[in-house]
Amino acid sequence: MAEEKKQEEKKPKQEKQEEKKPKEKSIDKEVASSSKIIRIKQTDIPGNKNIYAGLTRIKGVSWSISNALCIFLKIDKNRKVESLTKEELEKIENFLKNPELPKFLINRRNDFETGKDKHLITSDLDLAKELDIKRLKKIRSYRGLRHATGQPTRGQKTRSNFRENRKKGVGVKKKSRE
Repeated sequence: MAEEKKQEEKKPKQEKQEEKKPKEKSIDKEVASSSKIIRIKQTDIPGNKNIYAGLTRIKGVSWSISNALCIFLKIDKNRKVESLTKEELEKIENFLKNPELPKFLINRRNDFETGKDKHLITSDLDLAKELDIKRLKKIRSYRGLRHATGQPTRGQKTRSNFRENRKKGVGVKKKSRE
């Protein structure tokens, strides 16, 4: 009998918890529907953005590539990202895997290892950049040495910019009047 009373006491508590859960879920659904997020190539794109602007959130996709993608796939640039169908999302992902773009739009022309032209996006782009910098450091080229020391690699002057310890006030100081 004592066990039956304990079970009866537990039931009202469980029912109260179940009543609370649907209310929380309805709030979550409202928030999710108002700010729908679409995932393309491991990147979250807000649903309220235009396709033209939203695709530029993907690393390695510039405005010109986004424009070329919209023209090639015949998608209206001004549509919202959340209005894309599954088929259109698949077409976009397939296009980004193997883009049929003019050579001047591709970001990896004449690849060092393969000698082929390819376009890299997301983590592939980060990895290729990191490996290129490591290769430059390993062969001890001028650019590699500049990367290693944290100096600019493209010929900028370093007299006033690229200073470390700027907060310490390196440079000319005025005498304080005391």
